[in-house]
Amino acid sequence: MKIHLTAVIKTKEEHQSEVLEVLQNMVKETRKEESCELYNLHQGIEDKNQFVFYEIWKSEEGLAQHNQQPYIQAFGALVDEKLQEKPQIYITQLI
Repeated sequence: MKIHLTAVIKTKEEHQSEVLEVLQNMVKETRKEESCELYNLHQGIEDKNQFVFYEIWKSEEGLAQHNQQPYIQAFGALVDEKLQEKPQIYITQLI
């Protein structure tokens, strides 16, 4: 079963450019993963500190492997200090 994931990330204004660099690297690296079907990053128009990932994964196992990658772990290290709040993650399936 394919997994659809939406993640909403809100950076602190003073860390926006640094976080954006990390997010863009995640896109570059993640798109190389076998289980990744779609991995798009969006930035808010009105709120430039808001980023939204929309992802499609071939399987839960593939998503689990993705979450163990070093570039995802590097993002995790930023969460407490550089984001306004923990990312909101929505895991869904197409109906």
